[in-house]
Amino acid sequence: MSLYAALIQPFAEYGFMRRALVACLALSLGCGPIGTFLVLRRMSLMGDVMSHAILPGAALGFLVAGLSLWAMSAGGLMAGLAVALLAGLVSRATALREDASLAGFYLISLALGVLLVSTRGSNVDLLHVLFGTILSVDDEALILVASIATLTLIALALIYRPLVAECFDPGFLRAV
Repeated sequence: MSLYAALIQPFAEYGFMRRALVACLALSLGCGPIGTFLVLRRMSLMGDVMSHAILPGAALGFLVAGLSLWAMSAGGLMAGLAVALLAGLVSRATALREDASLAGFYLISLALGVLLVSTRGSNVDLLHVLFGTILSVDDEALILVASIATLTLIALALIYRPLVAECFDPGFLRAV
């Protein structure tokens, strides 16, 4: 087997492989900087929490509209925002730290999402909702991933300096 056959030929011959590669590149460009800032702010659990917190909303979108990309995305966005707001409210109203309240809410939302998805559909549907399949990315999903990655990079470019100042010296940012 030649190097061309192993590394280039699948992407040259198959459209689904090209779409999967472009989706992976878009995700890496959009998620890499956010992950770096989360680690700098000692909030690395936040990425894991949000990825699991969207499951109940995606499950509701799945139950309402089937495997509709837009319904599942809108439901996931609402569920993620609800978990973040509830965790913030609990950490402000009690002595519990924000990371502990986030961990509690993300476990509750993950269990709720699995419960909702398992009420309708087989295990195959549940596995596709939980893990996805990068090789099944269609044009609509690719456009959604690329547009979200683009908006993320634009937003990070606009707030880059204050974000770096907040990560390394929050007192200086407050003083300025």
